[in-house]
Amino acid sequence: MKLYGISNCDTVKKARGWLAQHNITVEFHDFKKLGLDISIAQGWLQQADWIKLINRSGLTWRGLPEPRKQLIQDTATALVLMLEKTSVIKRPVLEQNGKLLHVGFDEAAYSKIFNLSS
Repeated sequence: MKLYGISNCDTVKKARGWLAQHNITVEFHDFKKLGLDISIAQGWLQQADWIKLINRSGLTWRGLPEPRKQLIQDTATALVLMLEKTSVIKRPVLEQNGKLLHVGFDEAAYSKIFNLSS
């Protein structure tokens, strides 16, 4: 199992803290430092709508020029943006063997994924 995100992101910190509190070990991939492989991003986009994967309320999205935002209208254009500016991806992304388990952090969802009672 792997958790993708950025180490200084508050939501990623919450997710990692929750995992540690429940003694769950997952590999962490900081895509700000390590980048994001195109095949991984393509796999996510095959499993979830690009609108779910692009954090349109985050600073990176808000910092994009309006004409650039308007270009992001489908999976292909979202993929280009995700690879160019990994911090635009909603975080964290939890996956296992290429299967997208959850985007973002929600205690109830994580409890269900890890078969824990809330």
